[in-house]
Amino acid sequence: MNLRPLHDRVIVKRLENETKTASGIVIPDSATEKPDQGEVVAVGPGKRDDKGALIALNVKVGDRVLFGKYSGQTVKVAGDELLVMKEDDLFAVVEK
Repeated sequence: MNLRPLHDRVIVKRLENETKTASGIVIPDSATEKPDQGEVVAVGPGKRDDKGALIALNVKVGDRVLFGKYSGQTVKVAGDELLVMKEDDLFAVVEK
């Protein structure tokens, strides 16, 4: 199933957090927080300005992005947990 977000929304798949610290201590699942990084899997066409012109989004499919812990709406599609959020909810794109 393919998702096509509308307007200025993006679909993000959370990236898994590390389960070990740098010193090798294993962190149990109950102590871990939701990851705040993800990969963009789909983007909408953009939003319209006051004159009706389309403003394209600054992110593209495949970008690694940072977002708030409680950003977006969680949805499950084909067994994957995805987040649907507005581009404004994204904090940054992680450059490689």
